[in-house]
Amino acid sequence: MKKLLLLLSVLVMVMGFSLAVHASPEEDRLVFRKFYEKRFPNVATEDFINGAYSIDKAGRENWEAIEEFPPYEPFMERGREMWEKPFANGKGYKECFPDGPGVAHKYPHWDKKQQMVMTLPLAINQCREANGEKALKYKKGSINDILSYMAFESRGQITNVVVPKNDSSALDAYEQGKKFYYTRRGQLNFSCAHCHLQNAGMNLRAEMLGPALGHTTHWPTYRSKWGTVGTLHRRFTGCNKQVRAKPFKAQGEEYRNLEYFLTYMSNGLPLNGPGARK
Repeated sequence: MKKLLLLLSVLVMVMGFSLAVHASPEEDRLVFRKFYEKRFPNVATEDFINGAYSIDKAGRENWEAIEEFPPYEPFMERGREMWEKPFANGKGYKECFPDGPGVAHKYPHWDKKQQMVMTLPLAINQCREANGEKALKYKKGSINDILSYMAFESRGQITNVVVPKNDSSALDAYEQGKKFYYTRRGQLNFSCAHCHLQNAGMNLRAEMLGPALGHTTHWPTYRSKWGTVGTLHRRFTGCNKQVRAKPFKAQGEEYRNLEYFLTYMSNGLPLNGPGARK
């Protein structure tokens, strides 16, 4: 483990900043944010929630035009209907989420009782199964409807992931997510950081690589490439496939821990989902 942490430290130093081997999550976040603020000094920190469109002027103009008639609106409407419709037992999502649909800023979080990272899609399916309903698929389909509605209702809420200081299991989950982010994998031998940290702002074919800061604020997202709305873990799957690595199971421990780390890096940024991307 010490050898791996040392390698990660060397990796990030090469990319223009250094993380202490035994840094706290908050120390990691501050270094992470300063890297992007230094690399893109003309971009307001809050604007990183717009992904590549925070640094791609031409792409931003096209995106803003699309946002006038958002392609994710039908998904939001179906999600609202799902929220309002009772389950067969007469209960509904309201009983599971008593604070209302605008709770996306509370996820992911460390669930001490279950000893794992709890994401919003997982919480939705646990709600359904507890009420005798069939679980939804985690990458495509109706999960994106309810997530789109809940994301829209959560717009403006501030990302605030907490890694409990005195819980070694929570810290380990965060560290596993961090490890995943900086580990090379696949036939191309790329890590997440190679594209979205080291090469952020560079073009990959016709697509500009977006910065990792703010990556988690706008999900689920309608991608023109997909022709539909998809979840964050669907995007994780696609990234793994692009570097020719075997993807992990959506909502499995690996991707949930990755989401925990990556969302923590965007603490303090407002949510603006659902989003629209190429």
